[in-house]
Amino acid sequence: MEIDLAPKQPKKSYGGDGGSYYEWCSGDLPMLGAAKIGAAKLALGKRGLALPSYSDSAKVAYVLQGSGTCGVVLPEATKEKVIAIKKGDALALPFGVVTWWFNPNDAELVILFLGDTSKGHKSGQFTNFQLTGSNGIFTGFTTEFVGRAWDLSESEATKLVGSQSDAGIVKLKDGQKMPEPSAKDREGMALNCEEAPLDVDIKNGGRVVVLNTQNLPLVGEVGLGADLVRLDGRAMCSPGFSCDSAFQVTYVVRGSGRVQVVGIDGKRVLETKVNGGYLFIVPRFFVVSKIAGEEGMEWFSIITTPNPVFSHLAGRTSVWKAISPEVLEASFNTTPEMEKLFRSKRTSDAIFFPPPN
Repeated sequence: MEIDLAPKQPKKSYGGDGGSYYEWCSGDLPMLGAAKIGAAKLALGKRGLALPSYSDSAKVAYVLQGSGTCGVVLPEATKEKVIAIKKGDALALPFGVVTWWFNPNDAELVILFLGDTSKGHKSGQFTNFQLTGSNGIFTGFTTEFVGRAWDLSESEATKLVGSQSDAGIVKLKDGQKMPEPSAKDREGMALNCEEAPLDVDIKNGGRVVVLNTQNLPLVGEVGLGADLVRLDGRAMCSPGFSCDSAFQVTYVVRGSGRVQVVGIDGKRVLETKVNGGYLFIVPRFFVVSKIAGEEGMEWFSIITTPNPVFSHLAGRTSVWKAISPEVLEASFNTTPEMEKLFRSKRTSDAIFFPPPN
């Protein structure tokens, strides 16, 4: 049975005056279920607060636009880390982490979440557990249990648990204070992919920043790697595949381009144009290539291993460059002259190829 690989946009799940939470679901994007990957976006308006919650999935969060503050409480921690976040920041969120997100600014704050749902309640979808609000965890306990847990009278427990009538996202009143972020708290918790040293930089081709255990050790606990790729206008990303049995989950941040994916028996399983806001998933060992539109294309991807390894099928680092001429001749059933012409091409370009003149 073939799985639909077509890119999709998310649908609104819940929200209010403070902002909205959007999800991709496996019903619309079947590869989410097959890959056991969850994907969601949080959009907070001015003074919007995403209430404290935890999830059944380890995630990578990526700030798509705006700036704000987030709180992170690691398991067994006695104090939260309060972190200033801005566009380009990536955070690794292991299991058991409690987070909240706040936007103090006029401009919208938008955060992408991609993660592993293999241990979650629903394959291909995050389940978030709210600590407060109308659907918070403690609304399900009796007042006796809540009162004894917090050393409150039952009437005090009822008042405290029932005082927040909104669910998930709220809008704070002007003047209501929130904790100030700490530069020390940010250390080791966030990496700005737009400011980090480039792992690949090809003139008129593209640039890559890879998120791994070296520059953000927490991704090891999350079990996911990630990268931010910026492809210049009309440039091409070499056909390649993940050679360590990983899925590639790609969110198009901006721009547009064309994507082709080829799978088993040389069958092209996807050929489409993508624009900013779309998400698609490449199955294990399938080969993907992209060509950017005139304005270029930028995407953020997670790979379902913390230190991914890719094999490219074109360019200076292509596997073809390592194979002997005799084997190439026989494999392509071609002449020595054609093999020499083939081998003479792309001797300096690696991964990204500038547009033809």
